[in-house]
Amino acid sequence: MVRFSLVAVLALSSAALGLANPVEYQVSLQEDDTVHTNDKWDYVNCGNPSDPIQVEKITVFPDPPQPGKDLTVTVKGTATEVIEEGAYADVEVKLGLVKLLRKRFDVCEEARNANASVQCPVKPDSYTVVQTVALPREIPRAKFTVNVRGYTVDDGPMLCLDLHVDFMKKPFLKFGW
Repeated sequence: MVRFSLVAVLALSSAALGLANPVEYQVSLQEDDTVHTNDKWDYVNCGNPSDPIQVEKITVFPDPPQPGKDLTVTVKGTATEVIEEGAYADVEVKLGLVKLLRKRFDVCEEARNANASVQCPVKPDSYTVVQTVALPREIPRAKFTVNVRGYTVDDGPMLCLDLHVDFMKKPFLKFGW
């Protein structure tokens, strides 16, 4: 479970930084910045409009995520200023109120290790990043919250995301009634 969280969160957070193909348009979020994707996962862009990384959209496939299957995460975002070596992300994974993991990641190092097509320094531009991770079968049937707080090399705010993923089984089968 912990390894999944690290890889998936890094796919989301470093994807917004290191990133592959330019985006030709921008999508605005709802007024409260909460993006409801379905009843199994969602995210809140808790950053400020002045943050150097602006996440515009996150999609996953399959939707909803399923333990034991590959998860492809697509992040569309914009870097509004240069992201230099030394940028980092603090990641916290919680199960309810219980903290399962709290770790700091070097964003540029993670981008290098993932063989991202764009490396630090990341120039201002719009990007789309696609990252696939294998979800272990052993993910507990529970609801998780993942908080990602990204910071520039100068310790200024860079990015803020709160992700919610529900791996609980549905109690009844859907029969289309």
